[in-house]
Amino acid sequence: MLSKKFFIKELLRWNKYDNDRVMPWKYEKDAYKIWISEIILQQTRVSQGLEYYNRFIKRFPTVKNIAIAPEHEVFKLWEGLGYYTRCKNIITTAKYISEELNGNFPSGYEDILKLKGIGTYTASAIASFAYNLPYAVLDGNVFRVLSRYFGITTPIDNQPGKKFFSDLANELLDKKFPGIYNQSIMDFGATVCKPLPLCGICPLKSKCVAYLQGIQLELPVKEKMILRKSRWLYYLVVTYRNKFYVRKREEKDIWQNLYEFILVEAIKPLTVKKLQESEKFKIIFREKEFKIENVSQVYKQQLTHQTIIGQFINIKVQSSLDLNNYQLISADNIKKLPFPKFITTYLKD
Repeated sequence: MLSKKFFIKELLRWNKYDNDRVMPWKYEKDAYKIWISEIILQQTRVSQGLEYYNRFIKRFPTVKNIAIAPEHEVFKLWEGLGYYTRCKNIITTAKYISEELNGNFPSGYEDILKLKGIGTYTASAIASFAYNLPYAVLDGNVFRVLSRYFGITTPIDNQPGKKFFSDLANELLDKKFPGIYNQSIMDFGATVCKPLPLCGICPLKSKCVAYLQGIQLELPVKEKMILRKSRWLYYLVVTYRNKFYVRKREEKDIWQNLYEFILVEAIKPLTVKKLQESEKFKIIFREKEFKIENVSQVYKQQLTHQTIIGQFINIKVQSSLDLNNYQLISADNIKKLPFPKFITTYLKD
């Protein structure tokens, strides 16, 4: 019990006096802005998310602004953040709140939880930050802080483990000031008890089990290992009359709702010669004349469950191609469309 009291006291003391981490969403009471910040920070570092958050709030100061905006414009602002389902869910939820709730963000935990793209963590964050409701947050940062401080070896990625940590988080929660407590433990995990922890400046280290036993890097424990696969993507950057063939990805796959050039996907690396011999390449050009003008370097992007590897082949044609779902887009308009990071990296090069 003493260890738990010490944990809460020192955590709140640290939050009170550490003013170097003030972010625009810290102590924010507008549920809409809290929602946007929390969705952006899912799977995104704070340093990267800050710039996106500021741009988002400047362009879309209210939920209605997102609801009425063209979807491609919202995706363009999101470009580079990855996990684009988050952006699609923001659009869907914004339209629902604007049209069904008269633009008013729900104020009850259960109602917040019903919104598209919002799980228990995000609902707890919004409920506690905006409305001071007693719901403990439990994200990767909180898992890490709790498992290390209390020396918990229970896996965080199975149901018994999630329940155990959820019960502990709610037991520790300051019921009078849940928002301040939640902000404190989240920030502490993001800035001090990081994956590579800064134990030298940690105010909790005198009673931290992981620190005292030297097992910081072994916690938290995960039961499941992520199996990653590799995908080889060859993009044909085809120009016809100074315009590019581009399409919107509609499939339930990576980068849904973003744009891409003509794609030939392979199960293994291909040379340009082998690429031209592939069935899909032949179907795309159908005996029409083409000229390969440039072949890019090999690009690589690591996603959570897969590694994307590929190249961009610049090709010029003198007659139009017969392709379903592709549009001819000028270079100026290309800049206005949202592309996945894999493609934008190439475009910047």
